Amino acid sequence: MKKVIMGAALAAFMCTAASAQNINTLTAKEKKAGWKLLFDGKTSTGWHTYLKNDASPAWKVEDGALVLDQEAKKNGAPGGDLVTNDEYENYELSIQWKISEGGNSGIIFGVHESPEFHATYETGPEMQVLDDERHSDGKIVKHNSGDLYDLKKSSKPAVKPVGQWNTAQIIKKDGHLTLKLNGVTTVTTTVGTPEWDALVANSKFKTWKGFGKYQKGHIALQDHGNVVSYRDIKIRQL
Repeated sequence: MKKVIMGAALAAFMCTAASAQNINTLTAKEKKAGWKLLFDGKTSTGWHTYLKNDASPAWKVEDGALVLDQEAKKNGAPGGDLVTNDEYENYELSIQWKISEGGNSGIIFGVHESPEFHATYETGPEMQVLDDERHSDGKIVKHNSGDLYDLKKSSKPAVKPVGQWNTAQIIKKDGHLTLKLNGVTTVTTTVGTPEWDALVANSKFKTWKGFGKYQKGHIALQDHGNVVSYRDIKIRQL
């Protein structure tokens, strides 16, 4: 019995190790399908802090992940949302995230970078990243992980426990938007339709002149004041 247990444990370890080796890489099949890495697992190349030229030093690369280091911020390193250098309109984004206990962050898209707007969320809708159980937002409808933040709630919960990696997908084609979390479709809607207008009208964004107005924009990783990690970030244009 002991040998069986040890064998199973070894197999699980080997599987985890093999999976870790595939992080931040593309298979031949993915390359052929047009996928591109947005994060090389080693540097912040391809990213910068919103309205800045470079990535803030509070965003560090640790163990193959982009990590928002709150200790660095406490010691004076500036933070801020991290955004892609390039803009995207029709695409499929895949990204893994892990939130800290009681933490809050988000994946923001369609971001129009201009001094006219002081933050990424003034123009870009957000797929929520959250510790649903411990953060106060977890008690608010449309503020949970996988939700289209403050616009539309998930069809069903799909988040993993804090400390585990989640895989999020954002698929946007000609305004049609699909959010997926760990393989579960959580939200579907179409930007610019009466349904979309109603979602915005019933949200905190109803008077924000630039919100959701840009079909093409940057993708952002939110600094909401908590430790958060992102990795295996890849995109293909549709």
